[in-house]
Amino acid sequence: MSSERDPSRRQIVQGALAASALAAVAHANRGSTGAASPAILSRAMAHELPPLPYADNALDPIISAKTISFHYGKHHKAYVDNLNGLLKDLPELGALSLEDLIKKVAGDTSKAGVFNNAAQIWNHTFYWKSLSPKGGGKPTGKVLDRINASFGDFDKFKEAFATAAKTQFGSGWAWLVANGDKLEVVKTPNAETPLTQGKKCLLTIDVWEHAYYLDFQNKRPDYVTAVIEKLLNWEFAAANLG
Repeated sequence: MSSERDPSRRQIVQGALAASALAAVAHANRGSTGAASPAILSRAMAHELPPLPYADNALDPIISAKTISFHYGKHHKAYVDNLNGLLKDLPELGALSLEDLIKKVAGDTSKAGVFNNAAQIWNHTFYWKSLSPKGGGKPTGKVLDRINASFGDFDKFKEAFATAAKTQFGSGWAWLVANGDKLEVVKTPNAETPLTQGKKCLLTIDVWEHAYYLDFQNKRPDYVTAVIEKLLNWEFAAANLG
């Protein structure tokens, strides 16, 4: 006689059917190669708002906590939310890293929305790291040597960087980049980034109005000068230069 713990025929059949159903679901969620489907990867690779590298009041009085709350908490976050929304319908792009995504869709007018939001996420994250409450002053070591070789001296670099940031028409960015062994100052409009041009970014200054308007109103030159003199993160530049 069977004990009460022995499975009945009905239980065995039910167990087999459940296992088959689970296998079918697993197969549907995987491609023909056995890899997870792009839709699954897209969900796994949802982009997130990176944390700030300092407290939101750390850059006071040059960049106030109020500016950070809008610039980081509203604008930067909106780019992340927008990109994730766009990628829901583009699973083939959803598994790419942010940098690879930017490079892949750059110049593709049909993917302009994806590029703009992805590049603005990357640009803003790079901008926050380009600033430091202990920044400003003069770099040392390899960075200073390259600046002197490329611009003549540090003061000439500061003038070139400030001019690029002050004269960028409308919204955009000023950058210190490495182009081979030479350092250059370049400016880009809107969401454009030297990342798509094969140049190595070292530092950036955001000159979209939302970066400074609450603190400096229409005085962009004052904002640019203050950032260069007191906030530029030369340790970050050195790490990027390598």
